[in-house]
Amino acid sequence: MVEVLEHYNIGQSNFKIVLAVPKLVKKAKPGQFVVLRVSENGERIPMSIADMDREAGTLTVIYQVIGKTTALLATVKPGEYIMDCVGPLGNPSHVDKKGKYMVIGGGIGIAPIHPVAQKARENGNEVYGIIGARTKELIFFEDEMRKACNRLYICTDDGSYGEKGFVSNVLQRLIDEGDKPDFILAIGPVPMMKAVCETTRPYSIPTWVSVNPIMIDGTGMCGACRVSVGGVTKFGCVDGPDFDGHLLDFDLLTSRLRMYIPQEREAMKKFQEEVHTPYVGPKS
Repeated sequence: MVEVLEHYNIGQSNFKIVLAVPKLVKKAKPGQFVVLRVSENGERIPMSIADMDREAGTLTVIYQVIGKTTALLATVKPGEYIMDCVGPLGNPSHVDKKGKYMVIGGGIGIAPIHPVAQKARENGNEVYGIIGARTKELIFFEDEMRKACNRLYICTDDGSYGEKGFVSNVLQRLIDEGDKPDFILAIGPVPMMKAVCETTRPYSIPTWVSVNPIMIDGTGMCGACRVSVGGVTKFGCVDGPDFDGHLLDFDLLTSRLRMYIPQEREAMKKFQEEVHTPYVGPKS
């Protein structure tokens, strides 16, 4: 059992949860992920690591309520427990010395680029960050990202905060102005990551993305999280989650992510009919 220390809403359907997992955070590295299980018979859900405090033994996860299991997770109050938190899983992100290192986060993808930016800067890189969301309320970790990056750019689709437009628009503007990065890690919705990769492809800028395919065990045994990279089948859990975005088959990834949408909607409908009320707590 894992104790929930903090848990609150950070804008619309986004939540921040802090878990007490001292042994896990001693080994975890930026770019890795964990698998949570809310109850004994519950679904296993992969979650990116948003922050870690090794001294306090705590792990922070930012998630969005989009289905039954995340809706169930949102009902857990501080001081209560979830069944387990397994990890760290996957491979750490490339955070070695590359020069001008850019992290790009869209929506919930803002969370996992935070520890990557911290470590990349610690390793001597000049870190540039671009974060974006649909609207101002969905921007989070701004203060944390400003501390982690040498320079931070913010954009929203509706122009309610920062620049109006997508993260790929900001990236293209910076390239046009001669601010070409030496390496990019982009994390967020699949269309966003694909747009970033298509923006950088003509300039041959190394661009990696972190994927979150359908996953069951997180240890490479089930094969559900398979993706195609340069025509070769890889597993998101043990070969990733980071892959070369110029080689990743985004269309296949998208189609696989849509496989169980009808079942997911039906499960969410039944859950809502049972009148489960999420714990929203104080906003950050």
